[in-house]
Amino acid sequence: MPKGSYLFTSESVSEGHPDKVSDRVSDAVLDTYLTADPMSRVACETLCTTNRVVLAGEIRGPESVTRDDLESVVRHAVKDIGYEQEGFHWEKAEVQIYLHRQSTDIAQGVDSSGNKDEGAGDQGIMFGYACTETDVLMPAPIHYSHAILKSLAEARHSGAEPGLGPDSKSQITLRYENGKPVAATSVVVSTQHSGDLSQEEVREIVRPHVTNVLPDGWMCDESEFYVNPTGNFVIGGPDGDAGLTGRKIIVD
Repeated sequence: MPKGSYLFTSESVSEGHPDKVSDRVSDAVLDTYLTADPMSRVACETLCTTNRVVLAGEIRGPESVTRDDLESVVRHAVKDIGYEQEGFHWEKAEVQIYLHRQSTDIAQGVDSSGNKDEGAGDQGIMFGYACTETDVLMPAPIHYSHAILKSLAEARHSGAEPGLGPDSKSQITLRYENGKPVAATSVVVSTQHSGDLSQEEVREIVRPHVTNVLPDGWMCDESEFYVNPTGNFVIGGPDGDAGLTGRKIIVD
């Protein structure tokens, strides 16, 4: 292909994706400790599966944060996402907490002292930079993938689309000409839904959330518009697939 003309694909996942549920819970635990003491150190891993949330990791923070506090934080996070399903329910799920004090050996390696400035012990690899493809300075494929799921989530939370579930994914492939995005060549959206909706009904629920997000004229051909391409998606979220902290942070 000519230089500057190519296809680029990006994927996003919703707040109800099992891994993002775990990220949300871990974030909430961190926020709880930092609110009680800004000098807290928190390494909280979360596992979520069928009606069960497990916290494990190392904590250095005030004892005023109790196990009951943490359980309440977990349930509030899950409720805010919108899980009130038989297989994963904010009120009925079992919450297990295996958080313990941080090792002093680890602590001395991550505390800043003297000219040391690391202050943490984990590493991550990211790529990219701000660009002018969108007004939020993000590349167009990930921006529109995010926007589709945000639109679906807003419709679900508002009650406009009660048949949608919290778990969903989107993937967009954009065509670039002379280094600029000009159109979508394919769009994939998978979303959890109630059992009384057909695949075609789900497709038509999703359609406006794609067309309203993409710029005019960018919608892909009908043959390249895929909604729940593997079939029904009634059982989803942590009930359908276990979630773990950190597996989707690149989406952020």
